[in-house]
Amino acid sequence: MLGTYFYHEILRKTIIAFGTLFNDVHIRHDDRSGETLSETKVPLIYGPKQKFLAKLEQQEELSKATAITLPRMSFEMASMSYDPGRKSSITRTFKAVDNRDPSNTKVKKVYLPIPYNVGFELNVMTKLNDDALQIVEQILPFFQPAFNVTIDLVDSIGEKRDIPIVLDNISFSDEYEGDFSTRRVLMYTFNFTAKTYLFGPVADSTDGLIKKVQVDYYADTKTDTAKREMRYTVTPDPVTAGPEDDFGFSETTTMFGDSKKYSPTRQEDV
Repeated sequence: MLGTYFYHEILRKTIIAFGTLFNDVHIRHDDRSGETLSETKVPLIYGPKQKFLAKLEQQEELSKATAITLPRMSFEMASMSYDPGRKSSITRTFKAVDNRDPSNTKVKKVYLPIPYNVGFELNVMTKLNDDALQIVEQILPFFQPAFNVTIDLVDSIGEKRDIPIVLDNISFSDEYEGDFSTRRVLMYTFNFTAKTYLFGPVADSTDGLIKKVQVDYYADTKTDTAKREMRYTVTPDPVTAGPEDDFGFSETTTMFGDSKKYSPTRQEDV
């Protein structure tokens, strides 16, 4: 239980995936004829907005030779909360092949993941209102209200999931006080929720890979008294194929007129 070391870097991967969405936003300045005078890539950094507002207050005079350049964007992880709406059974496990095993025969098992909502705050800071509108308009159309990002949550078993990043709300503020020599800062704040999953420790499994699936069909839902009518069996083709191999499936259908049942413990019809 507690004390078993494991670290899948899920939260770190979620933060990186969120930041990657906004690391290629540009703004343009055109002349009256529509020709582009300049195009600037908006810098993106991780950190709270208070940190940069404090720097701007310390460098509020426009005449200073060095100052924080605008526009720029910053983001940070703001909250975490358990999501009971996506809860699954806490005792169920699933198995997968160990990606680090060259033979692709070693099986790992892990309990079903725990759903967590990770809150993010994205801040857009600009001096000109048109710059802010350009950035906002490049973000909003992709969130309706969610945008899915595929994240490799657990590398060792190749567990990839689509994580919805939901846009919750947007707010606007104009940090402008003082005379005309004081620097103006327009700020748009976006609040997002990433619906991710957290996995526990991955353990070795003594069970092998499933190589055969068998289903018996009955003429009635009361299987205690009903007679079986048909058996459907599926096996990989070839049977020796591994998870990473290119293989097909062999399907077999068998009709029955007896009243026997299949015993999983004895693995035969009785």
